[in-house]
Amino acid sequence: MQLDTGHLDTAPLDGGSPQYPMPKATGCPFDPPPELKTLQATEPLSKVTLWDGSTSWLVTHFAHQRTLLADDRVSADRTKDGFPILQPNTPRTGSPVGFISMDDPEHSRLRRMVTAPFMIKRVRAMEPGVQQIVDNLIDHLLAGPQPADLVEEFALPVPSLVICQLLGVPYADHDFFQVNSKALIRIETPLEERMAARERLTSYLDDLVGRKLTEPGDDVLTELAARVTTGELTREEAAGIGVLLLVAGHETTANMIALGTLVLLEHPYQFAVLRDSDDPAVVNSAVEELLRYLNITHRGLTRVALADIEVGGRTIKAGDGLIFPNDIANRDPEVFDNPDVLDVRRDAKRHVGFGFGVHQCLGQPLARMELRVVYSTLYRRIPTLRAAVPLDQVDFKHDAIVYGVHKLPVTW
Repeated sequence: MQLDTGHLDTAPLDGGSPQYPMPKATGCPFDPPPELKTLQATEPLSKVTLWDGSTSWLVTHFAHQRTLLADDRVSADRTKDGFPILQPNTPRTGSPVGFISMDDPEHSRLRRMVTAPFMIKRVRAMEPGVQQIVDNLIDHLLAGPQPADLVEEFALPVPSLVICQLLGVPYADHDFFQVNSKALIRIETPLEERMAARERLTSYLDDLVGRKLTEPGDDVLTELAARVTTGELTREEAAGIGVLLLVAGHETTANMIALGTLVLLEHPYQFAVLRDSDDPAVVNSAVEELLRYLNITHRGLTRVALADIEVGGRTIKAGDGLIFPNDIANRDPEVFDNPDVLDVRRDAKRHVGFGFGVHQCLGQPLARMELRVVYSTLYRRIPTLRAAVPLDQVDFKHDAIVYGVHKLPVTW
């Protein structure tokens, strides 16, 4: 399959460091770019050149990534000099959404405002409701025509319904926030359009927070509105957090549902292990292995060093950019035996699919629970599920910062 790699050309611009990001190999949609694997084996801390001619450190070893991501001398603040911007249509000033581009103490102050809804105990209490959502959508899928688009009919509605209920966002507005979310995460979205999409989402969440001030409910936006009332948050901060949770809460999990299903269908034995097991431990290990093997944030995490840091025999200077492609870290043979093999019985829970350190994904307990419910239900209820098109006809999201498939025609 010829992959759409757009303008990406990894040949060195000046005979020196290779360009980043790097394209996947033809016919290998589930694997990291081969050049990343080569660098991991030969030069795990190396310089790469970005679109604007600047250079940053590319960190490909699992251990180096965890060390640096946990170091408070490494900053997520994109406004700092040297912070790597991976594409020309991305603003350097201000956080894209919420607190993800802030450092402590401001990052911790805002993050703890929404920690409680994602605590494991509270997420467990949500599981029966998520099970009902999944069952209802499968009922609808089975009653409809074949082939069906698993993305549109199942993978996207599951996390969208869940995050809407959790936040207190009307699901009737899902077309609006899904369209604007896609504009935010599509690589080639022009800067003006990206900023306009962010502004539309921010305005929408600001209106909802304002409504919760007078019409409270049992949801996260009501909790944020209460903090606005007490002066702990501004309306702008509450809306920004709402945008972050809404976008991240459905885009990432939706892509994992569809992409995970596709890779299982391409590995029939692994599909059968999951389909035929009623052991929660098998389901749990499958979720972690799929997160490790696929890892949908393929462009990696970006940071900048605030001080000189010694790691792996190299000196990272203050002001040096850092890029952490966690897809290749999750294929590190020093951590995972036969890392390019999908094994749903593997103990893969150490993966860095959710990042590491203080900025690791806030919503990971919710994502794990949703994936457990989906992977333990969909294949059991539709045991003959299969792709309706060959792999080389599946449209992969090489045009988005969250990797997945645009559509997945299935039948049974």
